[in-house]
Amino acid sequence: MNIDKLRANLIDISPCVSEDSAVFPGDQPMRLIRRKQFGQEGTYLLVSSITSTLHVGAHADAPIHYDCAGKSIDDVDLWRYLGKCEVIAAAPKCPLGLLTEGDLPTIAPGTQRVLFRTDSVNDDTLWQQQFTALSAGLVGALAKAGVVLVGIDTPSIDPANSLDLSAHRAISTNGMSILEGLDLHKVTPGSYDLIALPLRLCGADASPVRAILLPPGTFTN
Repeated sequence: MNIDKLRANLIDISPCVSEDSAVFPGDQPMRLIRRKQFGQEGTYLLVSSITSTLHVGAHADAPIHYDCAGKSIDDVDLWRYLGKCEVIAAAPKCPLGLLTEGDLPTIAPGTQRVLFRTDSVNDDTLWQQQFTALSAGLVGALAKAGVVLVGIDTPSIDPANSLDLSAHRAISTNGMSILEGLDLHKVTPGSYDLIALPLRLCGADASPVRAILLPPGTFTN
């Protein structure tokens, strides 16, 4: 494995998380508290703490987020977040609407992870009430094709004003996993290898991830 080549071709698809990061209205914004410590001999140490919703930036939803009987993020199958993926550029027929089965291009047999580049969120520091989301039918079609993880470059796979969270419920029904808040605006659609491991936060309903793409073939599926 050529480490220099991998480094040169690594694509970071995680937006920078800061106090300016937009979150769902009512969620806890990210706050960073920095505390400097000075030793007796002038040594310096910076110690920081944060408060934040776990649904900030690129993040993985745990099943317990949308299913009271679901697993928490420390108990999910990590293999879902590591391996071959397809980045798909897709736009609904109705701008900022739902992606449906009819908007889905042909997926190569054996594809287990799909990331949707919708380009419907232009600034991750400003809350945008309308963005492209997924229909329950599309989630079902992906599950039927063997997809186990769905990612998107918006705050949620459901519309911001959704009351029934039909896409999340379809994810639950089909035993799939979710990545949200990805930064895909510079990613050329195609095949990649994905690493987007959630933190082992006991009992938590989500976790931020540092999501990256690598050239296809770096890992086996």
